[in-house]
Amino acid sequence: MELDSVMLSRMLTATTLAFHIIFATIGVGVPVMIAIAEFVGIKRNDPHYLLLARRWARGFTITVAVGVVTGTAIGLQLSMLWPSFMQVAGQVIALPLFLETFAFFFEAIFLGIYLYTWDRFKNKWLHWILTIPIMIGSSASALFITTVNAFMNTPQGFDLQEGKAVNIDPIAAMLNPATPTKVFHVVVTCYLTAALILAAITAFHILKKKGGQYHKKALRLSMVSALIFGIGTAIAGDLSAKFLADYQPEKLAAAEWHFETERNADLILFGTLDENNEISNEIRLPGFLSFLAGSSFDTEVIGLDEFPEDEQPPLWVHYMFDLMVSIGMYSLFISALFILFWLWKKRNEWNKPLLWGIVASGPLSMLAIEFGWIFAEVGRQPWILRGYMKVGEAATKADGVGLTFVLFVLLYIILGTLSVIVLIKMFKNKPAEVELEQRFQIDHFDK
Repeated sequence: MELDSVMLSRMLTATTLAFHIIFATIGVGVPVMIAIAEFVGIKRNDPHYLLLARRWARGFTITVAVGVVTGTAIGLQLSMLWPSFMQVAGQVIALPLFLETFAFFFEAIFLGIYLYTWDRFKNKWLHWILTIPIMIGSSASALFITTVNAFMNTPQGFDLQEGKAVNIDPIAAMLNPATPTKVFHVVVTCYLTAALILAAITAFHILKKKGGQYHKKALRLSMVSALIFGIGTAIAGDLSAKFLADYQPEKLAAAEWHFETERNADLILFGTLDENNEISNEIRLPGFLSFLAGSSFDTEVIGLDEFPEDEQPPLWVHYMFDLMVSIGMYSLFISALFILFWLWKKRNEWNKPLLWGIVASGPLSMLAIEFGWIFAEVGRQPWILRGYMKVGEAATKADGVGLTFVLFVLLYIILGTLSVIVLIKMFKNKPAEVELEQRFQIDHFDK
């Protein structure tokens, strides 16, 4: 691997995306959990759920602040590291980039109002209504930025003449074939991941004997949400596989080490690959790749032999795909198991092995997000704009990318460390039970 400007640009962009996606995922998913908690709290007149919404919203503001910094860095790096790409596609993707910024400001304005107006409405439902524009803004932000990534996978809405984009239709570019499945997959996995992270934190408190009714209600709410979003994620994954079979068959073939076009193709899980592309130590599910690609065991799945070697994705994306899917299935399993034990009175949903399984689901779900994006981006290689421009053609030729990489890595280390410290201090210095008692005294005094 040569550390030229292309490789350093890829490393810097990958590092920025890997860091940003943590905060972006939380930023999309947590507002939904806040809205659910406050809704249940008002509906049941339960102070535990209302306090959940308060505390989650408080922590959410920290992730939003860091997400702004890293999101801005991505915008800067598009122009700084990928000037040839922006010269061709900049005008085409300008609309969704602008709309993403507008969606963020829309969310931020209502988030400020939401935080300031706690206990200021006699009708509590008026305060809850403020969560709706926050959810719309955060999810719309994900939608618009995902259309840009979808466009890079299935570009349309322009003609390329002498290296310049002409006859630009930004709406057609946004509504490209990849948009429906990508947006659905991104948004629902953000919701699932947020639910599991909140559940993991809560389960950890219960294991450490620091959790009461507040934490038990929080865990039940989070796990029910996780099961619903987990089912949605499974549906999104199925639709995404069918999309790849139709529009990016080389990515699906690389993900499944499928080298020859055939019907009744096997689904390959894990395994190893030698220099002759011989597969060993794998788990084979006969015919299931064909079923995944077209809902029929007789579906023809295109193999990598149909594509030139210099247009084939790296074969190690197979592991990213397998890890992403495996963690998704684990998330669905652990949430369903918790709810089954909860409903089945003879079982104890608070047993330690199950709670530790829930604790593990939090970081695992974030890893699944990372693996999924690695698969999505590397699986498109060697293209930055599929069929039009390769990564090597798009990167900057300027010097100094290495120093920039080091500086940004230091920035992310500082931001990540400060975020963790602030969040820990924010909640450790004011446990839920203490805050609940204070809230009760304030409400009693007001009455």
